[in-house]
Amino acid sequence: MSYSCTGRGSSQDPPTTTKPAGKNPGGDTGGTDGSSPQKTAAMKVKKGCNATDAGVPVTMEEDLLGGTGVTPEDVLGLQKITENYLCSPDENIFNIDFTRFRIRDMESATVLFEITKPPSADKAGDKRDVDPNAGRFVRYQFTPAFLRLRQVGATVEFTVGDMPIENFRMIERHYFREKLLKSFDFEFGFCMPSSKNTCEHIYEFPPLSEDIIREMVLHPYETQSDSFYFVDNKLVMHNKADYSYNGGT
Repeated sequence: MSYSCTGRGSSQDPPTTTKPAGKNPGGDTGGTDGSSPQKTAAMKVKKGCNATDAGVPVTMEEDLLGGTGVTPEDVLGLQKITENYLCSPDENIFNIDFTRFRIRDMESATVLFEITKPPSADKAGDKRDVDPNAGRFVRYQFTPAFLRLRQVGATVEFTVGDMPIENFRMIERHYFREKLLKSFDFEFGFCMPSSKNTCEHIYEFPPLSEDIIREMVLHPYETQSDSFYFVDNKLVMHNKADYSYNGGT
């Protein structure tokens, strides 16, 4: 299952402020399988809003497929949801693995969605028929009230492999049909090798008209998002999601 949430910068809002929750304590989880202990980083809290696309050239998906590499500027120029994944799972050479995701309303502190990835039980010999894109798509169902929330906190937990990660960045773009609703841009910064990291992304939702809200409720799963993950400005992961807002109706 894919996990995604973002937020940084806006053409209409001040630059992002960053508030780390504290210094890395350097604690270990103390693995029981004889492997090296996994370092646990302190949780970071980041705040942001819509990403700016000002001055970014329009990009066509077909121009990016089969190219030499996809950059942040490329995906910021996309004008509609992608039909394909723009990178293969093999390009995640850093072994970034999202293991927990939670969404909460910041005003009421109500948890709206939470999921934890179960431990993998796959054996090497059982992977011949596994879909290479398995785990890159998630489907959400919310109530109509979600579309009227103004500030949401999204906590994401992820692990990284045995290489340090510099300049880890996520761009997430949400569309209803072929209309861009919001685009978020978030920088994780540096991640230690063999570490578990937790961040809460606090971001503002742009207001939606009542007409758009009504149409989004009436047409479930026509609201979709692309989540792009970059290391040193090179695309290493691409996840997708779609959304229904008619829960409880």
